[in-house]
Amino acid sequence: MDKYTLPLEDSKFYHIYNQGNNGENLYYNDNNYNYFLKKLDLYLSDYIEVYAFCLMPNHFHLLVKVRAPEELDEKLKETIAAYKPVRSSRPNRFEWHETYSQFISNQFRVFFMSYSKAINKQTGRKGSLFREIFKRKEITSLTYLQNTVVYIHRNPLHHGFEEDFRNYRWSSYERIMTDKITKLKKQEVIEWFEDKENYRYMHLADIDDDIE
Repeated sequence: MDKYTLPLEDSKFYHIYNQGNNGENLYYNDNNYNYFLKKLDLYLSDYIEVYAFCLMPNHFHLLVKVRAPEELDEKLKETIAAYKPVRSSRPNRFEWHETYSQFISNQFRVFFMSYSKAINKQTGRKGSLFREIFKRKEITSLTYLQNTVVYIHRNPLHHGFEEDFRNYRWSSYERIMTDKITKLKKQEVIEWFEDKENYRYMHLADIDDDIE
């Protein structure tokens, strides 16, 4: 499976990323960044857990884990059971199946469409805002999890959006170290690095800057 068709299987971690169609911006002001996170919560928080994120003007990165079906309540299970494949006008690009994995992929699709609709209305643009199929990579080890977290948080520096990634507002780097209760899986991330001190240290150490 390649990074466009890899199934999103339950209980597994994934690095998910996408960018604006033709390199266009996805966000134009602070409200757009906040709205994106709210839409992500609305459409996907019942089915995935978010461990790290970074939203940049023309692309984003997420580190997520797909919830196991047994974690879902009966109403959510009924929603998945009732899911029917979406008939696409371009079936060679989209193939929907009655599986949990495809349901999750479709939730991402609906999320992107909803956000795109709002941005198109705001800017007067038309057509697809995102690249049509989002990329995903399965994360299979603790070291890979650590490197992916660091890579995601350092991305603003990597792409020249911020001279010090620690100052970038739209990433989870600082949020993970706060005590405020949120849906972000902060404590689990800190435990991957043993403690907050090592979390900070590893973000400043040299890592592979091209893990995509």
